[in-house]
Amino acid sequence: MGPIRGFKRKKRAEKKVDQNVLAALLRSQPQPLDWWDDFSQRITGPLSQSKNPNKFESVFKISRKTFNYICSLVRDNMMARPSNFNGINGKPLSLNDQVAVALRRLSSGESLSSVGESFGMNQSTVSQITWRFVEAIEERGIHHLCWPSTEAEMEELKSKFQKIRGLPNCCGAIDITHIMMTLPTMDSTDDIWLDHEKNCSMILQAVVDPEMRFRDIITGWPGSLSDDLVLRSSGFFKLSEEGKRLNGKKVELSQGKELREYIIGDAGFPLLPWLLTPYQGRGLLDFQSEFNKRHFATRMVAQRALARLKEMWKIIQGVMWKPDKHRLPRIILACCILHNIVIDMEDEVQDEMPLSHHHDSNYRQQTCQSADNTAVVIRENLSLCLSGKLTS
Repeated sequence: MGPIRGFKRKKRAEKKVDQNVLAALLRSQPQPLDWWDDFSQRITGPLSQSKNPNKFESVFKISRKTFNYICSLVRDNMMARPSNFNGINGKPLSLNDQVAVALRRLSSGESLSSVGESFGMNQSTVSQITWRFVEAIEERGIHHLCWPSTEAEMEELKSKFQKIRGLPNCCGAIDITHIMMTLPTMDSTDDIWLDHEKNCSMILQAVVDPEMRFRDIITGWPGSLSDDLVLRSSGFFKLSEEGKRLNGKKVELSQGKELREYIIGDAGFPLLPWLLTPYQGRGLLDFQSEFNKRHFATRMVAQRALARLKEMWKIIQGVMWKPDKHRLPRIILACCILHNIVIDMEDEVQDEMPLSHHHDSNYRQQTCQSADNTAVVIRENLSLCLSGKLTS
């Protein structure tokens, strides 16, 4: 399977997110009230000795409300095919049991054997359940990861971005992170996956909104590729270059100068009419330094989103041991969808997590010298306007 690129929204999923949530919850069948009481009593091994093993949130890092919604999303797919998923006690695993196993595997990053020991099943069962869940959440939950589909939704997004540090008409913040891997020693493609820090990794590029929600992602490319090349290989780049994205309302700055829609990114990306990057070098003028400060504060949402993704779904935070390079992109996608679901459900558990922007520790900042002439003018006009030096 090739790299996972940005996804088009299915027609039947074009309703607002809150309507999808409501509809799915209404469709869901009520679960036995004592499911968690029974399940928590079956937890064994190291997990049973950990802090608060009987508290649902401490085991899965999401609320019961979010858990029930996820179950409603994947129910049809996971129950459509017959399975022989049984616990060590020989009893068939319910839908809730299976979702619990998959979520624990994805959120804890623990090994198959460790998860199996905790929940009373063998490694093979944990692996099969997790993959079936990944397939189901990819198909049923993809509407949670989409570009704004209406003008009203985009205007609300731009308004929230402007409230951060005053950047008008900004539609997103883009950033890249690395998913660590350890490949088999006999893999002849090892060098392709070695990034500029000499780590074996897979790249995830994400465009994020003001609430740290992923709006577009591409993953699957090897870590050896530069941020610039990954961007240019993405569907987002093609759509933006063709004017099919970031082509909405312009805003007037002053002196008849208009500002189109754009996203922001760090110095590793090229400066483009629809992608504004910070000024580079020393001895910057006051209005350039002021722009960089506003730019940095605004794009922090992307860094925080990627840091939260890795913190909450630890299967992609540490080193993936000999991963299937064809399946790993889909696991990353599933984690990004789950990240968005937690935000869409307004899950109170996320409020208890610390905010960090360190998602690629020990990685140096890449720099790209590519700059479009039109983009240079756009950035300068915006910078002068923000500093009050572009008057009407």
